Amino acid sequence: MAKITIQTLREKKARKEPMTFLTGYDYPFALLEQKAGIDVILVGDSIGMVVYGYNSTLPVTMDLMMPHVKAVRLGAPDAYLVGDMPYMSYQVSKSEAIRNAGRFMAEGECDAVKLEGGREVAETIRAMADATIPVMAHMGLTPQSVAQLGGYKAQGRDLATAKKLIEDADILQEAGASSLLLEAVPAEVAAIITQRSRVPVFGIGAGPHVDGQVLVIHDMLGMFDRGTAKFVKKYRLIGQQILEALAEFKEDVTAKRFPAKEHCYPMPEDVAAELKKLYS
Repeated sequence: MAKITIQTLREKKARKEPMTFLTGYDYPFALLEQKAGIDVILVGDSIGMVVYGYNSTLPVTMDLMMPHVKAVRLGAPDAYLVGDMPYMSYQVSKSEAIRNAGRFMAEGECDAVKLEGGREVAETIRAMADATIPVMAHMGLTPQSVAQLGGYKAQGRDLATAKKLIEDADILQEAGASSLLLEAVPAEVAAIITQRSRVPVFGIGAGPHVDGQVLVIHDMLGMFDRGTAKFVKKYRLIGQQILEALAEFKEDVTAKRFPAKEHCYPMPEDVAAELKKLYS
């Protein structure tokens, strides 16, 4: 797999070649995504919910994110790696946004960072782009703003909000966003944004007309049990398979079927006999 760069993604968009995009949070999963040839990996603030068990993404911090970003880069050296800017890591000031994004780029070897919002974050994106930091702009359902949005609801379903999303996409591109991520928006809105956009457009619950499709890896493997969004396709029920394996292990140990002879290290019979004489 050749190293994926922003130029690779632009060329794929120009060829209308669909792109693949998954979250990743650790070395083992990143290694598998690298082997599968996934184009883009996001170390998302969704880590708070699917890995740490928080009720939302809001408790996630930069210090929590950084070890995971480094582990994912080790596992997937060729993927286009995106670091997700946690809540309050970019909202306070442009200088703080640049400093935190710079950690993702320098320490974590990311190819880009992601932040949430529409036109209200345009100047922050402009400042980050001026600082040579590629930014993926996350629009539509933005989990860090879920309290303001009134819950995890699809966005852009009426004419006014649909027009605002389309306008915001134009504004954020003009500000310097290098790619867009649309979450939980109607396919019709995503299609218009994708057609108008010069930059790659990715979608999670945004229909089939975007340039690339995104899923949270724990969702698509059936490993997250707090409810699944409408847009998730579960490709495997790995969570159930793991549970069955754990139950089988417990049963084997309890019944003294494990470890069996083939799981033990042998000792020469004469040495075993001598040892038994010494300690019997």
